Amino acid sequence: MLKTFAALGVSALALAAGSASAQDWQGFYAGGFAGYQHQVQDEDETILFDTNLDGRFGDTVNTTAPANAFSPGFCDGRPQGNNAGAGCRDDDDGSGEFGARAGYDFQTGPVVVGIVADFSKVNPQDSVSAFSTTPANYAFKREVQHLFGARFRLGLAYGRYLPYVTGGYASAQIEDKYSTSNTANSFTPTTQSQDADGYQLGGGIETRVTSNFSVGLEYLYTDIDADPLTVRTGPGTAPPTSNPFLLVNAAGTDQRRSSDKVELHAFRITGAWRF
Repeated sequence: MLKTFAALGVSALALAAGSASAQDWQGFYAGGFAGYQHQVQDEDETILFDTNLDGRFGDTVNTTAPANAFSPGFCDGRPQGNNAGAGCRDDDDGSGEFGARAGYDFQTGPVVVGIVADFSKVNPQDSVSAFSTTPANYAFKREVQHLFGARFRLGLAYGRYLPYVTGGYASAQIEDKYSTSNTANSFTPTTQSQDADGYQLGGGIETRVTSNFSVGLEYLYTDIDADPLTVRTGPGTAPPTSNPFLLVNAAGTDQRRSSDKVELHAFRITGAWRF
């Protein structure tokens, strides 16, 4: 998808290069945007376990039989019951987005080079769940709350239009939450808030409505690396000689979701006042 979008952006810039009637885009601008933000979900994601607490995840949690305690499997989304047969409900992986932006453009002939920074409020969610033979459910939910971007952009003015490509730094405020129907073991911590870094790529087009006001359409792909929430499954009231989480190490078992990647697709309508 990114390669296709980049190709379209290059084609638009090549078309604009022939314009001899480019408007003046140089200067400072500020404004806002609104649109839709979608968080990509990995349907193959699972929950990983570290039964001996050596920091390496990928262990199998076994019962005394022995048998895989999580043989019912995993699903994408939030659990609808304590067993795999109940399945999972879809996440609110898309949300509205609104924010503010400011930047500065430099222009030489039809070539426009600039910098832009923006901040937005979003709320897309992504969950993964596991089911044990107990039966019980275990779920991790990840929610993006705020998004900041600082990017370069390159455009070629074509009359009153400015098609451009953009890319740069991104930071997101992410909240992870954990829940379970298991009441025998203890689970800590169950929430985590963090600021995670990554990058953004995209493009768009602006058009002058008046000499000092422009509107536009923009697409952005955001890739963020987030530290997964690690939950220690401790003894609680569970017997250490038969509880699957305590058989290898009496202190418990660590668990976390398998993916540390947050991917977002944004489609925005922009507006800017130019000074």
